[in-house]
Amino acid sequence: MWPPWLSSPSRADAASTPRRRRTFSTCTSFKDVEKLLREERLEHQTLILLRQFRHNKPPKITVQPTHLVVYFTSLRVVRRTFDDCRTVRSILRSYRAPVDDRDVSMDSAFLEELQEMFGTKKVSLPRVFVGGRYLGGAEEVMQLHDCGELKKLIGAAGSGAGHCCQCQACDGHRFVLCENCYGSHKVYIDDKIGFRSCGDCNLNGLIRCPVCFPTVRSAN
Repeated sequence: MWPPWLSSPSRADAASTPRRRRTFSTCTSFKDVEKLLREERLEHQTLILLRQFRHNKPPKITVQPTHLVVYFTSLRVVRRTFDDCRTVRSILRSYRAPVDDRDVSMDSAFLEELQEMFGTKKVSLPRVFVGGRYLGGAEEVMQLHDCGELKKLIGAAGSGAGHCCQCQACDGHRFVLCENCYGSHKVYIDDKIGFRSCGDCNLNGLIRCPVCFPTVRSAN
């Protein structure tokens, strides 16, 4: 006869012993893993953007070290581009930093600047520069804003100085009518010469707002 500890349990004993059900949190685990992977991917992309901003040699423009410059368009011809420009400008303004708005639809010279800097006629908008160094477009700005790195890059520019609020002179457009030709882009010289193109304004008869950009008036 087998020892008691080697004998199989009886059916009655088996029936009286409650069975433990195994529970699996498969869905929760997958969601957690997916979240971790997404966070790691975002962190990796952010590090790449920061490395490019600090070590690469992208196009540069001459502005004050604390200034933000955004090239954008106010035209709604391409809805996606318009929405990206509006979103980026809203993000930059939330830091209450001096923003140099350069609307390519108001002055074609801004578009020519971009084309020269990037060496191509096809330049997407918006384009953002921080302290004269190229930061990126809409995707890069939104990503850096979401992770909190954009505020660090702006640094002292977020002090609240500058034209961060809507200007009463230009209503936030950063341009006003030329005082020399009154928006016609033509000036009368004399009876012999007649009319000539105004040298103070752009093709649309506009000049940079002297309130938003006081250096413009002194330069002229």
